[in-house]
Amino acid sequence: MTTSALAPRFDALDPNVVENPYPEYARLRAAGPLCRLGPGSWGVTRFADVTSLQHDPRLGSEFPAGYHEVSVGDGPASAFFQRVMLYRDPPDHIRLRRLVSGAFTPAVVRRLRAHIEDLVDELLAPALAAGRMDLVSELAYPLPVRVICRLMGIPLESAEDVRHHATNIGRAFTAVVPEQTRVDADEAVSWLREHLGALLEKRRSRPGDDLLSRLLDAEESGDNLSADEIVDNTVFSFFAGFETTVHMITTGTAALLAHPDQLARLRADPSLVTTAVDEFLRWDAPIQGTARYVREPIEIGGRTIRRGRVLVLMIGSANHDERRFARPDRLDVGRQDNPHVAFGGGSHLCLGAYLARMEGAVVFDRLARLAVLEPDGPTVREPNTPFRAYASVPVRIGDG
Repeated sequence: MTTSALAPRFDALDPNVVENPYPEYARLRAAGPLCRLGPGSWGVTRFADVTSLQHDPRLGSEFPAGYHEVSVGDGPASAFFQRVMLYRDPPDHIRLRRLVSGAFTPAVVRRLRAHIEDLVDELLAPALAAGRMDLVSELAYPLPVRVICRLMGIPLESAEDVRHHATNIGRAFTAVVPEQTRVDADEAVSWLREHLGALLEKRRSRPGDDLLSRLLDAEESGDNLSADEIVDNTVFSFFAGFETTVHMITTGTAALLAHPDQLARLRADPSLVTTAVDEFLRWDAPIQGTARYVREPIEIGGRTIRRGRVLVLMIGSANHDERRFARPDRLDVGRQDNPHVAFGGGSHLCLGAYLARMEGAVVFDRLARLAVLEPDGPTVREPNTPFRAYASVPVRIGDG
């Protein structure tokens, strides 16, 4: 270290932080660009540093095997994390990302627009008849899960089982994983490998226009994909294709319910839906931080972080940095200058960003056109997840 001043500590498990981390982020940013996390790990709090480090070759996403084993144990989940593109560096990351990216191109996603609109109307119909719904279970989860199933070629009848197991894997994307969550993640990886492996075998004889078939084409063209890589990155792509969207829909709706003036703006001017989606992503980013492995010493704010340490790029804090965003603690559905980092950046920019934005635009356009959209009870945060998520968002809705 080149400075002896003690950086402040950040406790992500503090109940007050789980409920609302943004005042704590402001305190950390004011103290400096770094905060202390666990042993050998540091958080990067400010926008300029986060965006710069997203492109810094001295940081990597590929962690030693021991890191995953300490976090999640030495079972199937640990092996899964070591194979998925999220935790791979070039050239493997580039190879895997190129193979999967074809399912998420803007051209492919645009063809889904009418299908997404129909799905939203279908999911809202029973709620409109009842006059109320829980947005989490009745819209935010089923919509993106059904869309990603279509993209990937997963039969709709198995969608709920696949979602359940993929969600259990998602709970293990954190530095310290509780024992039961480890067990659930191991069971989920084993189940998904078997289930999706069987689907891939069916595609060998009956290929379709979906991600599973594309991956098999890549394997047969000599792209050096192992069977485990195909299955594990299919599992990861399914998870990544719905998880962020689920939480963006719920946190965005919760934000509108808490800010009726912004809901009124969106109702008065539906063209704001595009900027509103990005503002919801900035306001309460579903993913609050991404970990990077320090491959070479790097200096930040007068401190030298040694090789082998972990830097967590604190997306949630960066998105509220007053040095970059005007009045960052004010929800503004018309915000124009909004370079948020909710989808990450650099070579690990979220593959599903275009899809998530389109699904969000369709959902919020439809919700804003409802004559009634108001709370039907308190929102409830989901405590056992590394994401900014809700377990329940009860709403009253009506068309007239």
